[in-house]
Amino acid sequence: MRLGALFSSGKDGTLALYEAMRRRGYEVKCLITVESENPHSFMFHTPNVHLTRLQAEAMRLPLVVRATVGREEEELEDLRDAVRAAVENFGIEGVVAGAVLSSYQRKRIEEICEELSLEAVLPLWGRDQKELLATLLDEGFEVIFTAVAAYGFDKSWLGARLDEERVRRLLALNAKYGVSIVGEGGEFETLVLDAPPFEKRLKILEFEILEEGAHAARLVVKKATLVESHS
Repeated sequence: MRLGALFSSGKDGTLALYEAMRRRGYEVKCLITVESENPHSFMFHTPNVHLTRLQAEAMRLPLVVRATVGREEEELEDLRDAVRAAVENFGIEGVVAGAVLSSYQRKRIEEICEELSLEAVLPLWGRDQKELLATLLDEGFEVIFTAVAAYGFDKSWLGARLDEERVRRLLALNAKYGVSIVGEGGEFETLVLDAPPFEKRLKILEFEILEEGAHAARLVVKKATLVESHS
């Protein structure tokens, strides 16, 4: 089955498209990115979403991009337009997305797919969160934290790589504050620098850290390039 992958630069979307290809044998024909002007979008990851262009190049996949102002229902219409463009240009038969626990996201993705006679593929849905993080580490994903917004976090997390030590710290924060260890509640956001589907990896050349409170901050990538992958 030919898929379009909903993609916003982070770990969940990247792992979802990888698992759709590796475990289910589907063919990802393009990436689909909606760039929201609303940093608090209900539907879309927003930090450093502009880097999907480099990630698409790293995976040698075409990229369908649509902009949205980020109003709750209007942004869904913009997503529908992006998916429709992927159908017309790349003949996709389904959409793969990285939803893990968000019923809000799942319901809307499924509704759009049903309207357009597409299959919704959600390979991460309902999976154990510790198992998902273990898969990222075992498969060699290079993931960094690009935003935090919850008790227990601070700007020292920004730019740090997701590794076994960070997983232990996430588990401790989960035990203390109840945060999702995969950031499904918006506690943190990530950027994938390298992954099995990548032929090259991202290298950050210039960035800025914006503090938004004692437990909230963002890493904004100003300049990045592609270099040879470690894998």
